[in-house]
Amino acid sequence: MSRNPTLLLRALSALLAYPDAELRAALPEIVEAIRDSRALDAQHKGQLIALADEISNSGALDAESRYVELFDHGRRTSLNLFEHVHGDGRERGSAMVALRERYLAAGMEPASNELPDHLPLLLEYLSCRDLAETKDTIGEIAHILRQLGNTLLALNSRYAAVMAALLALGREKGLDTHAAAPPPEDLDAAWEEQPAFAPPAPKPAAQPITFHPRRPQSVNPSRSTILPEVPQ
Repeated sequence: MSRNPTLLLRALSALLAYPDAELRAALPEIVEAIRDSRALDAQHKGQLIALADEISNSGALDAESRYVELFDHGRRTSLNLFEHVHGDGRERGSAMVALRERYLAAGMEPASNELPDHLPLLLEYLSCRDLAETKDTIGEIAHILRQLGNTLLALNSRYAAVMAALLALGREKGLDTHAAAPPPEDLDAAWEEQPAFAPPAPKPAAQPITFHPRRPQSVNPSRSTILPEVPQ
């Protein structure tokens, strides 16, 4: 694999997007991008296509409510990466500023309203970068992807296939197929933490972003949501 799998990364980003009418209409193109990719083996492709089929074959309301219940109602399955690293602590604010600066330094202005650490947005960014940066970044967040994927796997969610595919793409250790289901999450306790943003801090100088383990205490793959277009 010598070239960055641009369309595959955009397809993976799209599969993690809210399954609205636009995404559902794009599913045939997403599946085609997955089938055509040389970066994944047949097993990973099959799991991703099964997820696309599940979204396509579900009623719109069922697919949307399942997505909201899975990704918007708890920290363990949040698609915002820094939720798993900093929670709502003050460090998260400066980390997001630094990640946004990374996007801007590459000449890419996020066109969506998502936070910089939103996984689909990061994948869109990586689809515009070279293979070395993609693999390095996946390596930095591998422990988050694995934890998130294991939780999704234990919940019998086909969305785990996206995390498994990203780990394979980065040549990282895969998911634990025997992961135990997590206990119910106490949402009130989970969100009772310090504000995400501290008062304005000095502009971070270090690049790239490093994702440290936390200390105890929607999209058509043929176009990017980050501008400009991918260089040919």
